Amino acid sequence: MPDTLTQLTPTDQYQQLPPEQALQRVAATAEGLSTAEVRQRQIDLGRNAIPEAPRRPWLNFIKRYWGPMPWLLELAIALTLILGHYTESVIIFLLLTINAVIGFVQSQHAHKAVDLLRQQLKLETRVRRDGQWISCPAEELVPGDLLTLKLGEWIPADLYQLSGELSVDQAALTGESLPRQTGTGAVLYSGSVVRRGDAVAIVINTGTHTYFGRTVQLVKEARPQSRQAQLMLTIVRYMMYLGIAAAAVTTAYGLYLGKDILFLLSFIVIFLIGAIPVALPAVMTIVQAAGALELSRDGVLVTRLDSVEDAASIDVFCFDKTGTITQNQLTVTAAQPVAGVSQTKLLQAAAWASQDNGADLIDTAVRAYVRAQGVEVEDSLRTQFSPFSPERRRTEAEVSRDGQTFRVMKGALPTLLTLCEQQPESDRQALQQQEADYSARGYRSIAVGQTVNGSSRLLGLLALADPPRPDSAAMIRRLRDLGIRPLMITGDSTPIAREIAGQVGIGSRIEAAADFRAQPAEIQQQQIEQQDGFAEVFPEDKYQIVRRLQEKGHQVGMTGDGVNDAPALKQAELGTAVAAATDVAKASASMILTQPGLGEILTAIKVSRQTYQRMLTWVINKITKVVEVVILFTVGFFWLQQSLVSLLGMSLLVFANDFATMTIASDRVQSTAAPNHWRLKQLTLASGGLGLLFALEDLIILALLPQWFTLSFAQLQTVVLLALVFNTQFRMLMVRERRHVWSSRPSTLLLSVNWLTIAAFALLGAWGIFVPGLGWPAALTVLGLTAAAVLPIDLLKYGLFRLFKV
Repeated sequence: MPDTLTQLTPTDQYQQLPPEQALQRVAATAEGLSTAEVRQRQIDLGRNAIPEAPRRPWLNFIKRYWGPMPWLLELAIALTLILGHYTESVIIFLLLTINAVIGFVQSQHAHKAVDLLRQQLKLETRVRRDGQWISCPAEELVPGDLLTLKLGEWIPADLYQLSGELSVDQAALTGESLPRQTGTGAVLYSGSVVRRGDAVAIVINTGTHTYFGRTVQLVKEARPQSRQAQLMLTIVRYMMYLGIAAAAVTTAYGLYLGKDILFLLSFIVIFLIGAIPVALPAVMTIVQAAGALELSRDGVLVTRLDSVEDAASIDVFCFDKTGTITQNQLTVTAAQPVAGVSQTKLLQAAAWASQDNGADLIDTAVRAYVRAQGVEVEDSLRTQFSPFSPERRRTEAEVSRDGQTFRVMKGALPTLLTLCEQQPESDRQALQQQEADYSARGYRSIAVGQTVNGSSRLLGLLALADPPRPDSAAMIRRLRDLGIRPLMITGDSTPIAREIAGQVGIGSRIEAAADFRAQPAEIQQQQIEQQDGFAEVFPEDKYQIVRRLQEKGHQVGMTGDGVNDAPALKQAELGTAVAAATDVAKASASMILTQPGLGEILTAIKVSRQTYQRMLTWVINKITKVVEVVILFTVGFFWLQQSLVSLLGMSLLVFANDFATMTIASDRVQSTAAPNHWRLKQLTLASGGLGLLFALEDLIILALLPQWFTLSFAQLQTVVLLALVFNTQFRMLMVRERRHVWSSRPSTLLLSVNWLTIAAFALLGAWGIFVPGLGWPAALTVLGLTAAAVLPIDLLKYGLFRLFKV
């Protein structure tokens, strides 16, 4: 009777243990467990499943109304309700709710990866219980359970192999491009797939304690710092400081003048509405959605909107190797016959010793290579075929040709050397040297032999590898041109990683992750800066490398296709899953490529940099407008001791500035040749200087119009409103171009809405719709003065942008 098991041993510590000690560590025997023992271990150790905390979507949604931006908007709602301006209250609440809904919908995507990982544990497996083999759900497995494994089965837990021989595909989990050959004493990771052979194994870890389970935990923990959230908070903070300072000064002066408290509250609301970038979340979403739509036309699906803009700042791009840079397709890359044997004879023998039914990856690769070389193989001459088996450790076929019957075989070089005892020593040494050369380059060797009249002879070697995609080298070269450093992170062996990285132009400085893993964080960051990549990594290594880069101030892109890439894909600012990626990788990524190859990554970078330029235009316009409004209203209050715009006029201005300018999402822009970064300090200083110029222009118009026209104070408020609206539209045309206003043509939609807004407000101001009317002469005069200021201010803008490097 096995002992009670209450403490688990990490999976890696089972490496190289003899079977007796492995069984002892899980308190089990080679006869498996009883039902009672299984139940007790499920109580003590848990089930083979991924636990999940209960979700409360409604609470997550309510939290969207909590934070700096919501607080200010909620204060504005409260004040407008006190003042009886219910329409304005409803408008602000709708804006707040729209932002909450957008954030909530985006957050729900984060749960998809974990859900898909959990689904992979819901499988049936053959297990020995109470002395009998039965089928049971994989989630009911416990350490100590005895399993059988065979071709095509998914390994449901971390296992220790007790007997048999397997070829195990770990590509989706570890990134190894070639199937791993395992025998007694091997550790098999949960999530791998049996490609050949059969075996008996013991369960050593389940659930979150498995290699696969740790990956799930990392996916749950991965959470990139949103540049969008940082940007919004910083802009809100800057604008809030300016608005509160101005409101405090004007309120103090209003109290000194003995102004009515309701007037002062109304004035504070005007400052709040003017200072808070109310539509910033909505505008960001629309601009990013426009970028996502453009990417979808090029075959890139965006699953996390803020990544469209975040990708503009990426300066390091991490690449998985298998299935990303390479084709994840086992391929024969070379054929080397021994002396005196033709290449045709070698390839014909290899083809006869392989089946073309897709059941064996090596057989498929050999047949494909023979066809590509144009070598004719008459399959009708093959009279018998024996597939690979753990006992024989080779494939064999019997061939009858020209009245002669002979056998051909294919397997590992040591296996065939033992059969070819009469092989000349020179051939043996040449083949062993060739195998060593292939191994140094990360290739796997397959020997081919022939038996005639009982005498066996080796014909030569085939080299197997997973070659790079045809477009990988060109894509890496183009990334470097865009100012982005490529970095390889792969679970495959160091020689293979170094060979592939060199072929595609990433570099040959590839280090084994074991050396990296043992170092403190500071040393790890130094190693990342010095290396071209890391090999033999675990999922947590990929995740940590991305984290270390981010801690160093880098913006990181990551691309991959397997379960082992999922945590890093989710943590990166831009996680890109390739077309053939697993569902888990796709759910963790922020962008999904739908076409083979990596060229769409370049498209994503280009579109993201264009999106950044559009968002930059809107932010410059918004900050400039806030500075303009705050200076104008403050100076105006000290000058005229009245509010220069009504609460309704301010609401109209918000729509004219924040919402009419959403058409920036369609604007024509150029992507930059280097990564983009939000330098808000310089941006605020440049925009602040520009806002001061527009405020001076407004004050000049405010001083001139009463001298030219007879206007009441209410009509003066209309003058101020029109000046602010016209300036907003002209300013958009100015700041969309970092050079001069005439340097490029805006999009048709942007220009149309721009002129339509100007015409609409000119009509409102002239005819007195919603606001006191001015008549056409005064309204057109305001329009003419704001238009006349465009070129002088644009010249000064150009100088400000150059000074602050905007």
